[in-house]
Order: sequence, then structure tokens, then C-alpha cells
Amino acid sequence: MRNPRLLPLFATIAIFLLALLICFIQFPNMFSTRVLGNLLTDNAYLGIVAVGMTVVILSGGIDLSVGSVIAFSGVFIAVVLRDTGLHPMIVFAMLLAITTLFGAAMGGLIHALAMPAFIVTLAGMFLARGAAYMLSIDSVPIQHEFYGLLQSYIALPGRGRLTLIGFLMILVFIAGILIVHKTRFGTAVYAFGGGEATARLMGIRKGRVTVMIYAFSGLMAGLSGIVFSIYTGSGYSLATVGTELTAIAAVVIGGTLLTGGAGYMFGTFIGVLTMGLIQVYIVFDGTLSSWWTKIVIGLLVLAFILLQKALVRLARREETLLPA
Repeated sequence: MRNPRLLPLFATIAIFLLALLICFIQFPNMFSTRVLGNLLTDNAYLGIVAVGMTVVILSGGIDLSVGSVIAFSGVFIAVVLRDTGLHPMIVFAMLLAITTLFGAAMGGLIHALAMPAFIVTLAGMFLARGAAYMLSIDSVPIQHEFYGLLQSYIALPGRGRLTLIGFLMILVFIAGILIVHKTRFGTAVYAFGGGEATARLMGIRKGRVTVMIYAFSGLMAGLSGIVFSIYTGSGYSLATVGTELTAIAAVVIGGTLLTGGAGYMFGTFIGVLTMGLIQVYIVFDGTLSSWWTKIVIGLLVLAFILLQKALVRLARREETLLPA
């Protein structure tokens, strides 16, 4: 293969197609617009936050705060709508500003203090979760009439439904693909993943790009929180515990290197669909425990990490064989 970095992406697509084949053989009814619509709707919030996580991991970083930010977002929306007369769109704008600034602040600390992203975003995880607890420890229902409009859908042939949030996830992935692969910011993200020396040679301002990367992740986490509140119709401070790890798993299964510098946003989209397909298969089977979802995802993550290790060794071997 001329470009071995494409191998994880091809492996992701192959696994997804194999999973589709297995599902078709055992449960032909799974191939319907109804299941497809539910697959997009049920994984919309995860897919959106995974877009932000892909950018972070491509840069060689990590963001452990996103699950807590999603929970905070839901509680913030529910409490503000309950206690004020503000329109939900105004509340959404306020929330996205808060989560984007929160991500930017983490990026600023990572750069200014030269601290590992793991430590800073871990602190951010506890901070965002604590802020959600301060707003409310109980589940707060959202009863605004505008939310009824946000739960609208487009009817598909075969009694399927493409909901607004499912469609939004597709749009966010398209935007993510364009941002990562067609902009200077995307080029800087890949350069960061390739190492500081690469970024320095390209004349990239490290501090500015670091802030932008984590601000983007914060923006996506906030948007995911809005989608999750539409999906559940409430805000709960204990919601989405562990979602940050699920998002990381989706990115890895999508073929992005954990060390950064290699990967594709489209791969993350396939990774999210693969994880969702596993859950749908277990529901259709009816005899398997839901914990099998975690087991299969864990095995897939392990397999892709081993594949990444093999690719890194192959790249190093090719470098040593190149003439000086």
C-alpha cells in the first residue's frame, strides 16, 4: 500500500461492512429506514462530540471533560428555561459561548503552563460536573413548546424517520470533514500531531492553535449537550458519565492514531455507526446482555491500537531504510 496510514480507515470500513453483512444474514429486518433513522438519532449526541474529539486526538491531545460538559449543558438549559422567560435559541447561544470559552481556557492552560492535556482536561471534567451539581442534583424536565418543534422529523420510505438531531449530526460531520481536510486550521492540527518540530517548521503559532483546538472541542460538547437535551427532554447532572471514553473509542475505531497526526473524520463517522450497529444487533438478538456492547467495543479498540502499533513500527522501519 502506497499510504499505510489509510490502512486503519480501510479496516474501519471493512469491519462496518462485515457487521452489516452479519446483521443482514441473521436479521434481515434490520435493513430498513426505520432502523437507519433510529441509528442516527440514538447516536447523534455521541457523533457530534466525537467530531470535536477527533480534532483533539489528531493534534496529539485528549479531552476528558466532554462528558461532564454535555451533562452541564443539559442541566443549564433545563434550569434556565424553567426559571426565566428566555427563548431556547437564546439559551443555546449562551450555552455554546460558555462551553467554547471553557474549552479555550483549558487550551490556554495547557499551553501557558506546559501541562499535559490529560491533567488539565481531567480537572475540567470535575469542574464541569461540579457546576452541573450546583445547578441541580435532580433531573429537570424541559417542557418548553419549542422543544416539540425540535423533535420534528422527515418521513422516509418504509416508515422510517430522519429526525432533526440525526440530520444535524450528518451536517456536523460534513462540516468537520471540511474543517479538518480543507482549512489552514486543519493543516495545523495535523502538524501538531506530527510533533512540535513539524509545527515549528510550518510557522504555526502553537498557543493560538492549542486554544482553538480545545475551544472547538468545547463547542462540539456544548452542541452535543443541546442535542442530548432534545433527545431526552430533560437535564440531569449524572447523565453521560463515561461519554468521553466512548467518544475516544469511536475515534480510535474510526482509525485515528492516538498519538496524533493521522486519521480521517469520515473514519470517526463510520466508527460511531459501527458502535451503534453493535447496540442495535444486541437489541434485535434479545438474548445478549447489554454489557456485550462494551466487550465488543473494547475488543475493537484493542485491535485498532495493535494495528496502530504495527503501522508505527512499519513507518520507522521504512525511515531507517531510506538513504541518508
